[in-house]
Amino acid sequence: MEQEAKQVKQIITKDMTIGDVVAKYPACIEVLMSAGVHCVGCHVSYLETLEQGFKGHGMADEEVDAVIAKLNAAVEESKLDEGKDFIITSKAAEKLREVLKENNKEGSGLRVEIVPGGCSGFQYGLELDDNTTDLDLIFEEKGVKIIVNKENMQFLKGAKLDYVDSLQGAGFKISNPNVKSGSSCGCGQSFEY
Repeated sequence: MEQEAKQVKQIITKDMTIGDVVAKYPACIEVLMSAGVHCVGCHVSYLETLEQGFKGHGMADEEVDAVIAKLNAAVEESKLDEGKDFIITSKAAEKLREVLKENNKEGSGLRVEIVPGGCSGFQYGLELDDNTTDLDLIFEEKGVKIIVNKENMQFLKGAKLDYVDSLQGAGFKISNPNVKSGSSCGCGQSFEY
């Protein structure tokens, strides 16, 4: 019975192809990228299993199992986030709590804005904020508060705030389904709707 429960929770297995996993479970892309598997768009990804891809990148069996576990955790977390107006990942919440504590602003929230700028027309603005008005929406989840102006919500509905720590840098990252596909600039900091 216990083994049966494990199988239900393990949606992603090492014999699935990278292409199938990416197509069916977009939440896995960030996990794959952070594990050093950047072949999510590669033509081989539709033929190669996760295990083959991971071993091709030099991973041992234990590392393969650890990444598979992270992929399954990402899928489970994404299921909990379905239908939410604004999504906050566990990593983002943890880092935000840390930043608030470092700045002695434990009761504050993170204001997320869309501001004119950048080479594609708009960019995100993030700042710690104590003040809210009746023009703001407040999302409290995982022990943190996110503040979004109601006017901006139409552009941020379904967006996800994450915290990424990679070779390219560390910081909060917003994944937004409302941004036009292919409309981001080369710097990755600017976009259009």
